[in-house]
Amino acid sequence: MPEKKVMLGDDELPRYWYNILPDLPAPLPPPLKPDGTPVKPEDLEPIFPKEIIRQEVSTERFIPIPDEVLEAYRIWRPTPLMRAYRLERALKTPAEIYFKFEGISPPGSHKPNTAVAQAYYNLREGVERLTTETGAGQWGSALAFATNLFGLKATIYMVRVSYEQKPYRRVLMQLWGAEVVPSPSTRTNFGRKVLEQDPDNPGSLGIAISEAIEDAVTHERTKYSLGSVLNHVLLHQTIIGLEAAKQLEELDRFPDYVVGCIGGGSNFAGIAYPFYYYKKAGKAPSDTQFIAVEPTAAPSTTKGVYTYDHGDTARLTPLLPMYTLGHDFVPPPIHAGGLRYHGKAPTLCLLIKHNEFKSVAYNQVEVFQAAELFARTEGFVPAPETAHAIKAVVDLALEARKAGERKVILFNFSGHGLLDLRAYDEYLSGVLKPYEYPREEVEKSIQRLFEMYPWLRNVRL
Repeated sequence: MPEKKVMLGDDELPRYWYNILPDLPAPLPPPLKPDGTPVKPEDLEPIFPKEIIRQEVSTERFIPIPDEVLEAYRIWRPTPLMRAYRLERALKTPAEIYFKFEGISPPGSHKPNTAVAQAYYNLREGVERLTTETGAGQWGSALAFATNLFGLKATIYMVRVSYEQKPYRRVLMQLWGAEVVPSPSTRTNFGRKVLEQDPDNPGSLGIAISEAIEDAVTHERTKYSLGSVLNHVLLHQTIIGLEAAKQLEELDRFPDYVVGCIGGGSNFAGIAYPFYYYKKAGKAPSDTQFIAVEPTAAPSTTKGVYTYDHGDTARLTPLLPMYTLGHDFVPPPIHAGGLRYHGKAPTLCLLIKHNEFKSVAYNQVEVFQAAELFARTEGFVPAPETAHAIKAVVDLALEARKAGERKVILFNFSGHGLLDLRAYDEYLSGVLKPYEYPREEVEKSIQRLFEMYPWLRNVRL
């Protein structure tokens, strides 16, 4: 029987990130300007440093990780691969369940894998301050950690409902020297506009992104840093799957299922994309399945429309090809703040569109039930976002029990839930609601999008 925990030595850390662009089943449609013309790389320079832009559009399959980034990674990487024996026994399943434990990073999630890289590239190009948005606070705390590591300043626009629900995330960011602003705020023109129309607006990732970008482009030596969605972010996260592949190889295992939650798509891509590469390259079984899990309260890939849309509410970002609920989407105040986003990563959406990956949606009550089972069996308290992946894993393990099949299930434990205990308190108290976002609201939002850009009706993706 394999050991429960598999670690790698520092000398075995991956030296490259994996870039999925050359291996997609079809060319990725380019980002567009509001007039429908393609965005050029130089158009992104007011927002991102040049090296990040180069990585965003690169067709190199493997991109080297700088030594300075590897040195920072060694604070917590490699992360352990663990087997959930107790969960397996509780489910009476013949399936083997493995999880990559990203919760051991200083901020407690997978997010610093890209935050460290982005902070390094910005520092190298003379940037002094980074702005960003954050939902649950995992990305914000990761960027605060990374900017503190490299001596940069950070201004973080935190979705107001999360700012109020998760005060200790704010404290963590401030402890690492970041300025944290509840969004929508009076700090930006767009934030003031939102508050004038709705003083009690709970905020959304789309609004917070707009504020962070406006802040960045209106101040010198300031750039914007993104925690998900774009390809360079997903690229940096592939260190997760590259490590996991080495660790499973030591156990003579390869996953039948690779599972992760999706908000923008970075943690799922981080674990799934390297295994997709091995599958397509003929280096692994051809029947591995990839399962992306989202909340029914923000069901971009299960109820959304595959079209071009902005990544933010103020329409400051380019139009991106993705499954979307509409950029003016304001989600219900579910506790999985990192999953409350209207769109998804373009590369992930293309893979779902071509049936290479599958997506499913669960409501937060059934998700917390799965999280409680995991905590009672394995001991670790998962973040609400991670709990979505666990719910899918439980379902797959029960299917394996019914079929009597010894499947290997791998999922990304993307973050711990020790700063999310208020959410668990509401769950245990029975006040948590199983939100379902209405399809008719999606249709209304997409209709507004098409009225804004009539030419979009003729675009076929």
